[in-house]
Amino acid sequence: MEKIRVGVLFGGRSSEHSISCISANSIINNLDRKKYEVVPIGITADNLWVVMEDKNPFLNLTKTDLPEVTKEGIQTNKAIKVSQTPPDELISLDVIFPVLHGPYGEDGTIQGLIDLHAIAFVGSGVLGSAISMDKTTSKALLKVAGFPVGDFVTILDSQWQNDKANVLNKVKELGLPVFVKPARAGSSLGIQKVKEAGKIESAIEEARVHDKRIIVEKAIEEAREIECGVITGEGKKASRASLPAEIIVKSGHEFYDFEAKYLDDSVDLVVPVKLDKKVQEELQEFATRVFDFFNCEGLARVDFFVTKDNEVLVSEINTMPGFTSISMFPRMWEKTGMKYSELVDYLIKEAIDRPVGLH
Repeated sequence: MEKIRVGVLFGGRSSEHSISCISANSIINNLDRKKYEVVPIGITADNLWVVMEDKNPFLNLTKTDLPEVTKEGIQTNKAIKVSQTPPDELISLDVIFPVLHGPYGEDGTIQGLIDLHAIAFVGSGVLGSAISMDKTTSKALLKVAGFPVGDFVTILDSQWQNDKANVLNKVKELGLPVFVKPARAGSSLGIQKVKEAGKIESAIEEARVHDKRIIVEKAIEEAREIECGVITGEGKKASRASLPAEIIVKSGHEFYDFEAKYLDDSVDLVVPVKLDKKVQEELQEFATRVFDFFNCEGLARVDFFVTKDNEVLVSEINTMPGFTSISMFPRMWEKTGMKYSELVDYLIKEAIDRPVGLH
């Protein structure tokens, strides 16, 4: 039986470059070489495409390593070929797993490029990826569609440049504390929890380093942070939700920030989580509805807040969630009954079976 030629794309131009590399390492290490021919393709921060040798393990990483793709390769894996544009290997692939987090990878840009080449790929298409990536757009659409969301203010670059005083007044109407976030970043990069009115402007300026579009959300105090994985159903079956998980941040961190996610042991990731059965079912239903509403495909992770009164609020959706060995998405599916390697297999098969392009 001829092997399926799988390209794993990772790295990229976003601030989540290193996390993408770690996610790709886990996926590459779990691909069955009897079934797949694996082609690792890294993208540097300045947009060089680097084809590398397939090895297992692909990289030898410690917990705190933050690898980076360069024109020489990555960590212990040297470059085979470097090009300014997508290499010829891309055209010969049967399917692509674009393990790219954040802008220029998770936002529809790489999905459009792959679509132009009529190659199957894992994950959502251009529309679902673009909408989900932009928190200002996705939050507004969720609200219009009647999904329960918290209070928020969107700040566009032109508004901040020309009408800063009015913007700050709208933000202050939310009350304190608030979360200030770049609209199109992930891994909690550039996010601050602000408890004092005098620090709102500086927090916005800091977030603008990552993105000129900003969202400010009213903090939901004493709420539980719950996540739920979603995958496309087999054949024409409905999308499926995993068992939910809870993030419990320990002392030393105000919220689930970058360091808490990847660099220390300051959080408990509880899966499956203890929830009232009715609340769990509501949460799983919302997860699949949000997934379908945004025209997502393949996989996504939907994040929620559950208030002390058991009200479920949709926070955001991630169309290419972290895929490291400790990431919530594969852990939720493992507890639901699908091991890491089985999950990767499922997503690749779903991508190959799905029609290419508009459908």
